[in-house]
Amino acid sequence: MEIPVIDLKALDGEKRTEAMAQLHETCEKWGFFWVKNHGIDESLMEKVKDFVNCHYEKHLEKSFFGSDLAKVLGPKTNPSEVDWESTYFLQHHPKSNIEDFPEIGAKFRKFNQCDSETVEIYIHQLTKVAEKLAEGLSENLGLAKDHIKKTFSPPFIGTKIAKYPHCPDPELVFGLRAHTDAGGIILLLQDDTVPGLEFYKDGMWVPVTPNKDYKIFVNLGDQVEIMSNGIYKSILHRVRTEKEGCRLSIATFYNPGANAVIKPDAKLLYPGGYQFQEYLAYYQGTKFGDKAARFQAIKQMFSK
Repeated sequence: MEIPVIDLKALDGEKRTEAMAQLHETCEKWGFFWVKNHGIDESLMEKVKDFVNCHYEKHLEKSFFGSDLAKVLGPKTNPSEVDWESTYFLQHHPKSNIEDFPEIGAKFRKFNQCDSETVEIYIHQLTKVAEKLAEGLSENLGLAKDHIKKTFSPPFIGTKIAKYPHCPDPELVFGLRAHTDAGGIILLLQDDTVPGLEFYKDGMWVPVTPNKDYKIFVNLGDQVEIMSNGIYKSILHRVRTEKEGCRLSIATFYNPGANAVIKPDAKLLYPGGYQFQEYLAYYQGTKFGDKAARFQAIKQMFSK
């Protein structure tokens, strides 16, 4: 099953009508896609990947394989309760949490030929991609071009950085259990050699195969499905473990701000409205549960 590819540059070109139609159909029927011609500097993408790989090898790999999960992995491991991943979360906007990671300092970045502003520059360029996609989604829903951007404002932008180490017995545990994402638009810079990411479509798990052509992988979160009144979809996905190789995942979330009120426009007829932080609080305990049941519970909570 070939995953759609959206040409971001075409959204402003001579074939804009066709490109917008493709974006709409892809969000409606898939909820995930590749983006090419996104304008992000390729050398910058390589620097970010190198930085994450070096940081993992220097600071995280040893502690992961020394963890209880790695030590006791076996038939008694409950795959519904654990994830085989080494991960941390960097917040960029509205407030950075970089000071919480003293080992990610300018000296370390310089040592790895990754200057102190590399990640910040990458996030700035990636945010422009998210905003461009948000404009396209808004227009395709028949709303004002800046509808999603205004609703999310001020947006929360953060990056989940993960490494999925080689696993001695991939049948025992997932790298990350099946779930949908709570937020808005998720943009992924992933490994170009090691597989593992899968999305669920039409009763099948579709692999997101590694690529070396600098495309960005995008999927939609729960808030886009709710804002679109179910027209666009957030899709169940998971990460398989691999016996060989250590998969890289750099997923940046373009999410609503904590106090953003989420509901479809009146044109889209979805009852109620809630603050994103209220949804997130409920999501924490139901992340790996049924999305439809979660949406129904949220409807009932905020439609009174």
